[in-house]
Amino acid sequence: MIDRGRHNVLGIGIDAVDYPAAVDRIALAASASESCSVSALAVHGVMTGVLDSVHRYRLNQLDMIVPDGQPVRWALNWLHHCRLKERVYGPNLMLKVCERAAADGLPIFLFGGTQQMLDRLQSNLLELYPSLKIVGARASLFRQLNPEETAELVAEIRSSGAKITFAGIGCPRQEIWAYEFRDDLSMPILAVGAAFAFHAKMLSQAPEWMQRHGLEWLYRFTREPLRLWKRYVFLNPLYLLLLLMQKIRLKTFIDQDPSPPATQLRFG
Repeated sequence: MIDRGRHNVLGIGIDAVDYPAAVDRIALAASASESCSVSALAVHGVMTGVLDSVHRYRLNQLDMIVPDGQPVRWALNWLHHCRLKERVYGPNLMLKVCERAAADGLPIFLFGGTQQMLDRLQSNLLELYPSLKIVGARASLFRQLNPEETAELVAEIRSSGAKITFAGIGCPRQEIWAYEFRDDLSMPILAVGAAFAFHAKMLSQAPEWMQRHGLEWLYRFTREPLRLWKRYVFLNPLYLLLLLMQKIRLKTFIDQDPSPPATQLRFG
């Protein structure tokens, strides 16, 4: 079990942990009914915070951010000598947390995606972990919620008896969701990106060799070029340039912004 603390990567605090440490922290918080907001960030997720100081504040208030992408793991090792041998990939983290939840009797709630995706996701998770307790699932409305809808969603999750909530509504909305709902729910909230679509078998994952060499972005780009080209053509080179500037101390990246967002967005 490896937990080498939180480190500044372009102003975002990333936790140098492995799967056992991350899962253990989540399971302990769930058993104690304590808040534990978690995100798994790849390069795009990190850059959303780099380019938006308000969102950077939100990210740095989360309880744990794990290095989802290989380039984020490499940054931890290069900048801070963390010696991490593997990343903590969001879709795999979701499965490992579900496995632990099934073993410990911790019920889960699934929030996000479409109803079709949730139906497939629940079926596939129960096939993998028959003793897993899925006590609720709610599809996203793909918009902001009004106060009444927000209260209804919170009440639904709390009354379900869930001890862990998984949020799969896309980056950066799911990180905003985890930040805004963490105190309302008092349980671990895991923002797990495309994990819902992957485990529902509605989106294919990159081959293992591409994942291992940090080429997952290329695989996804070839499948959704019109949607993703700006993300990878501009953000990936900028990420590398800024890392170099941080490494040689040409630029300082502040990881503690002075004030919280003025308003809540309450995506649902």
